[in-house]
Amino acid sequence: MAEQTDLLILGGGTGGYVAAIRAAQKGLDVTIVEKHKLGGTCLHKGCIPTKALLRSAEVFDTIKEAQEFGIENVKDFSVDFKKVQERKQGIINQLHQGVEGLVKKNKIRVLEGEGAILGPSIFSPVSGAVAVTFNDKSKEEEIIVPKNVIIATGSSPKTLPNLPLDEEFILSSDGMLEIQDLPKSIAIVGGGVIGVEWASLLNSLGVEVTIIEFLDRLLINESPTISKELKKSLEKRGINVLLSSKVSKAEIKDQEVVVDIEGKDSLTVDKVMVAIGRKPNVNGIGLQNTSVKFDDKGIQVNEFYQTTEDHIYAVGDCIDTLQLAHVAMKEGEIAVSHLLEEDVETINYINVPRCVYTNPEIASVGYSKDNLPEGVKAKVGNFNFAGNGKALVYGGEGGFVEVIRDEETDDLLGVSIIGPHATDLISEASTSIYLDATPLELGEAIHPHPTLSEAIQEAALDTYKKAIHK
Repeated sequence: MAEQTDLLILGGGTGGYVAAIRAAQKGLDVTIVEKHKLGGTCLHKGCIPTKALLRSAEVFDTIKEAQEFGIENVKDFSVDFKKVQERKQGIINQLHQGVEGLVKKNKIRVLEGEGAILGPSIFSPVSGAVAVTFNDKSKEEEIIVPKNVIIATGSSPKTLPNLPLDEEFILSSDGMLEIQDLPKSIAIVGGGVIGVEWASLLNSLGVEVTIIEFLDRLLINESPTISKELKKSLEKRGINVLLSSKVSKAEIKDQEVVVDIEGKDSLTVDKVMVAIGRKPNVNGIGLQNTSVKFDDKGIQVNEFYQTTEDHIYAVGDCIDTLQLAHVAMKEGEIAVSHLLEEDVETINYINVPRCVYTNPEIASVGYSKDNLPEGVKAKVGNFNFAGNGKALVYGGEGGFVEVIRDEETDDLLGVSIIGPHATDLISEASTSIYLDATPLELGEAIHPHPTLSEAIQEAALDTYKKAIHK
């Protein structure tokens, strides 16, 4: 006999488990079907492990610069990459145990296996029953009949036909996280967030890095001034950046990879990393048995994450929105609130904070100078970290803050930051936009001194030409 539940969630990543916890807090009986581990890509293959590696790279950079801080006789230091990887895995394990504890605390049932949505059948007159095939092959398939379904199956790394992944010489971000020895050289195909973060950390750890980007600048979704500053910073560190460049093929020869680039000399490296984005996981989950619409961009949903079958929702990387963990979490919460018929405020994706954990860090929220709505008259204020006391103390005086103000309405339209701790600083700007604060209010609020946040204050005031230290 099929089991009943209020809500079944396909996928236990950030979108899935957050939705599950919120639903359980509201009194629903919740089941998660997860084929790997709770926490999903972010915890096991993305956000957390890469940031752990980046932190090790940052510490190594700091040691290399010790003399600049008056610390002498720092000798014979080196990278033990196996220990770096062990530290990364320890952090993942601790957080994974935490997620498992939260799920258990909220009495959420977790089925370890794969789920496929069924069409109308003897189990249910409408689509939405889920057949679960367990990882433990000794268990028989189980049918779950939920009142509602949330699909949160995430995404997987993309590649190209001329760059077949073997995860030994030509690797995805998944494969890179498993390497035990650092290569001497690497070509990273793709200058988006994943590509530049890996370029930054590998360069810090002593790897010779080349970024090959098809478009004419790095981080195409960020402000052009941010992209330009990042390129300058990476090249200053010794990273080779090839823009407007297309890889025609990559061949493995004598334990190396020869990369052919159209119109340029070929490149021979130890490894190639393909970092051209991620594709939604929409196949193999039974969508063809339903009237749910989906394509290569993901599952089609409305602003409340309902599919064309109103009791089936989808959130996170499997839909065509920003592929960010904090976005998936919020989408999961909104989906749960909507299926419970609560009042819901939908997401304005322009005002979602975006972070890049390179050295220097990058963060932004709202509009940038090149994507403002037509007809908007904007004033741009900026402030360089070279004029910020805490940045100089910290040793990270490069970079700047850019603030955009609507000249007619006085609205705060956007903030972009490149510099030390940008990913922490952006929350002030994000909160200001959420609370509909003006740049003047942001600038006139007292900021502690000396702090990096004063750079935001000065840039906000600069939109009125009222900056004090500029």
